[in-house]
Amino acid sequence: MSAFPHYDAALLTQLDKQASAILGVFAQQKYARVEPPILQPADVFLDRSGEEMRRRTFVLTDPSGAELCLRPELTIPVCRMHLDGDAKFPARLAYHGPAFRFQPNEPERPSQFLQTGVECLGVENREAADIEVLTLAVEGVRAAGLDDFSIQIGDLGLFAGLVDALDIPAQWRGRLKRHFWRPDYFRELLERLSNGPAVPGERYLAHLGTANPAEARNALAGLMDYLGGAPLGGRTREEIVDRLMEQAAEAAALRLDKSAVALIERVLAVSGSARKSVAEISALLKKNRIALDEPLALMEARIAALAKLGLPEKRVSFAAHFGRNMEYYTGFVFELWSRDAEGRVQVAGGGRYDTLLRTLGAEKDVPAVGCAIRCERVLAASRAKGKR
Repeated sequence: MSAFPHYDAALLTQLDKQASAILGVFAQQKYARVEPPILQPADVFLDRSGEEMRRRTFVLTDPSGAELCLRPELTIPVCRMHLDGDAKFPARLAYHGPAFRFQPNEPERPSQFLQTGVECLGVENREAADIEVLTLAVEGVRAAGLDDFSIQIGDLGLFAGLVDALDIPAQWRGRLKRHFWRPDYFRELLERLSNGPAVPGERYLAHLGTANPAEARNALAGLMDYLGGAPLGGRTREEIVDRLMEQAAEAAALRLDKSAVALIERVLAVSGSARKSVAEISALLKKNRIALDEPLALMEARIAALAKLGLPEKRVSFAAHFGRNMEYYTGFVFELWSRDAEGRVQVAGGGRYDTLLRTLGAEKDVPAVGCAIRCERVLAASRAKGKR
């Protein structure tokens, strides 16, 4: 398959029919269609979507020198467009159009693709909004002609509640929460916090972490000057110094209690059948005298909603470590999976992002949740099912 697919008349007819069916489902729930610009300011995505998205975004420079990008997804463009307009809440918005992402690990997958989705903004009843969007994702995929799929769910809020309930230094709580969605880095961070500085570089940072903050910052800035033209990896000099300051404070702090690390690891290891997994986490927390009744009850409500939608229990899984690959997610997350001719494939996904709109210009945090359906993947999975 080409990185930039060819849409012939037959394919366009099928995709248009599919999009019309999905948008019809959204319209029944009063979601108004919008169309944000394809070209977007690059910094908005590079600063808010996370390292994974930064590596996959197509960046360009316009004749004036401004750095732009082809939108890699549509949540941020839709939110920006709403804030630039009337910015009234609650708002239910739907969209359909192309997005562009480099696929380094899946060269057979196209870098240009169509997404149809919704953003539910400003609905204070988070439980109802989560279930509403989850339902729209399931019904949208079904309306497009695909009913052979499974769903994985998770909740960053559940992990955040666990971290807040443990005896963990305040500066580490933010770090653990912020990097939860990056599993490899998170495991490395957890190990470093529990074992202490292991290599000369970390021991040097630990030494700086005990110094006066101004002196430590000057020392790190001097180190950056000494390194001269070393590549910055897309970050500014100030951002790198800020990051090193965080690492210095982290390295100098007391080590994370081994029992807290063990509990975090045990909770994050839970996965499998959603209903059984939530019961296992509940029992594990109760044993350790930690009460997270609200996030567990919310997860049970989502599982019950999926059962009402006719999804068999064996098709609904839960993973405590599941956080998707967008830095802006703050709570409930989910993905729908099926199979096309090339193997297992994600056909839809979404989640809650309650802090994103404030970073985009809103006066305060706005509760928000959305989902996106990958149109070509749904069509390919439907075709593959017909051949199986």
